[in-house]
This record gives sequence, C-alpha cells and structure tokens, in this order.
Amino acid sequence: MAQNLYHPETLLRLPQVLTRFPVSRSGWYAGVKCGKYPSPIKTGPRTAMWRASDIDALIANLGK
Repeated sequence: MAQNLYHPETLLRLPQVLTRFPVSRSGWYAGVKCGKYPSPIKTGPRTAMWRASDIDALIANLGK
C-alpha cells in the first residue's frame, strides 16, 4: 500500500483531491451532494477544502 504523503490533518484543495481520487470535477461534486464522498470544510466564501484523512479513508474503503 502506498505511504501516506500528507499529515492526517492536512487540508486539500479540489485539484489535490482529484489527483488522489481521479474523477471529474462535476462527478466529485455530485458524489459530495449525494453523500458518497466527504463534505468539504469551507475556509472562505469561495474556498472549500477536504481533510486528507477523509480522502485516505475514502480510498481505503473502496475495496470493501
């Protein structure tokens, strides 16, 4: 298994998320809306970020 490259509390912007979990932008937001993918943390009026630990957990649970 690949080594975690981020500290668990690291916040990732969408381009960083999509490099780790390759789906389209619209596909990612559709998954967030329906609860399939983790919800973002709003860090500003136009800025959303995701916890690296949430993305790691999503990837780890894919095969289950």
